[in-house]
Amino acid sequence: MASERPSTPPLRSAATNSALPPGSPLTPEQVKRIEINRLKAKALRDQREADARKQNGPPTFKQLDSSNTTNGQKRPHAAISTSSVPVTLRDGRSKDPAKKDGVRPLDDIQPARNFTKYVEYDFSKMTDTKGGFLTAEDDPHNKALYAPDAGDKPAHMTLKEWERHQLLRSLRNRKEGPFEPGLSVLKNEDNKVCRECESLEIDWKWEDVFGCAVCNTCKDKFPEKYSLLTKTEAREDYLLTDPELKDEELLPHLERPNPHKATFHNMMLFLRYQVEDYAFGKKWGSAQALDEEFARREKDKKRRKEDKFKSKLQELKKKTRVDAHRRNRKAGLGTGTFGDELGNAGKHTHTWGRAVENDEGIGVKTCVDCGMEVEELEF
Repeated sequence: MASERPSTPPLRSAATNSALPPGSPLTPEQVKRIEINRLKAKALRDQREADARKQNGPPTFKQLDSSNTTNGQKRPHAAISTSSVPVTLRDGRSKDPAKKDGVRPLDDIQPARNFTKYVEYDFSKMTDTKGGFLTAEDDPHNKALYAPDAGDKPAHMTLKEWERHQLLRSLRNRKEGPFEPGLSVLKNEDNKVCRECESLEIDWKWEDVFGCAVCNTCKDKFPEKYSLLTKTEAREDYLLTDPELKDEELLPHLERPNPHKATFHNMMLFLRYQVEDYAFGKKWGSAQALDEEFARREKDKKRRKEDKFKSKLQELKKKTRVDAHRRNRKAGLGTGTFGDELGNAGKHTHTWGRAVENDEGIGVKTCVDCGMEVEELEF
């Protein structure tokens, strides 16, 4: 019928259009035959895969591919197992059959392009020159810069050997044990004896540092002479200066680690009778002169403290007067002098109220008539 609408012809296939002349559409019978052949081929492929699965077991990771995996079908465990990893897998931790040991070394892993200029430094082999960290590779001919530290354990020593070396060095410094000078019962001018009891067993460390030959028994017996003073005690009690205390020829001192904190400077310990001999004999002349100088300094310190307090009080008074004058100007009462009665001629007598502490803890009194505020200090 002429009124009927023509149907849309089906799409042309590349396999069938090769034998047909260009521009000729497929007939319904040809389309039906093509669809039947496609379904037969799909059924044959599924049957062939099922037979192979029954004979060979589950497929491996290499056998599975996007071409033979049905959409929506879950992959078996063998497909994601690491027992058989393909060569094309881009993983630096994977095994590489091209290597001898079967494991890819870290040296073959190349960094990314953005990190090719990155340099890794070993700070344990560097020296802080206060102008930069340098290694032996930067200046290999500078032997003094890279000399091993005397306090560090050498590489060729074991821990037990290093502890023994430290013990021997400590005994050598204190002149104790095998390093103590030999004693002889024979009378010899070179033998040093205690200055108190003439004993031969003196403290050789004190003799080396202070030049004082005394035994340990006499040190405990006469603390008023042989006790040790710190640098602070010698400076405050005997009024000695820092240059005098740092002069080892004038006042020798013994250094000990600071007991308050290990990172602090070492303590400087002085022998009491040496400090008193210098302070009483050379600097001040006598103990009485030292006491007079101490009293004079304490008096000057007290006077300076009082002067500072008076200056602060004067500043407080000036501040109070300025505030009162500013309030009068603001109230439009003219430029009268301080103490004039507000609004009337004559003098004004303040009537102070009770003192109230402000935020700073200072008592403030307020005049009932004019409102003037005065800070009150209690002694």
